[in-house]
Amino acid sequence: MFTGIVEELGEVVTVEKLDDASRFRLRGPLVTEGAKHGDSIAVNGVCLTVVDTENGEFTADVMAESLNRSSLGALVPGSRVNLERPMALGGRLGGHLVQGHVDGTGTILERQPAEHWEIVRIGLPDGLGRYVVEKGSITVDGISLTVVRAEDDWFTVSLIPTTLALTTLGLKQPGDPVNLEVDVLAKYVERLLGHRAGGEGAA
Repeated sequence: MFTGIVEELGEVVTVEKLDDASRFRLRGPLVTEGAKHGDSIAVNGVCLTVVDTENGEFTADVMAESLNRSSLGALVPGSRVNLERPMALGGRLGGHLVQGHVDGTGTILERQPAEHWEIVRIGLPDGLGRYVVEKGSITVDGISLTVVRAEDDWFTVSLIPTTLALTTLGLKQPGDPVNLEVDVLAKYVERLLGHRAGGEGAA
C-alpha cells in the first residue's frame, strides 16, 4: 500500500525486452536504501517487486499485464520516473490510500501555467470517468492529487511548485501518457451497489 507522495525522482538505467515481459534496471538511491529481494517499490504508480539491488539501483520484472495497463512499456534508458516505497504501518498518511494497481493510461491534454501553480488537464480512458469526482483523489503517475474539475472524459488537477519540481509531472507535455489509479473505495462501492441491485448472490 502506498500514499501517492513521491519520495524520489529516479531514472531508468536499462530495459531488457523479454518474450512477454520486460526487465527494468532503475536508479533510486533513496528508495533502495534498506530494500531487499521481494520488497515493493512504486514506479510511476505501478507496484513492482524488487529482484535485486546494488549501488543505489534496483531491478524489477514487469509482466505483460502491467505493460498493457500502464505506460511503463514506453520507458527507455534515461527516462525519469516517480519512485515511492510502501507506506509503513503507524506512519502518516500524507496522500490517500494507493494500491499501485494502475486502472489505465490517460493523456496530458493541456497545461495552463499560473503565477504560483499550474493547471493540467488530463484525458480519461473509457470507463474511468465515473470514478473521478470534483475534490476527490486520483493518482497520476503515482502522485496523489486532488481533482479540481471532473468531466466524463477528462479532469483537471492543480500542481504546486513542489510537485512540478520533484516529480515527472514537471516534465510531461501535451500528448504524453500518464498512469491513472482511481480511488479503490469508489470501485468497492460500485460493486456492492451492483450486488444489492441484482439481489442476494448477484454476480
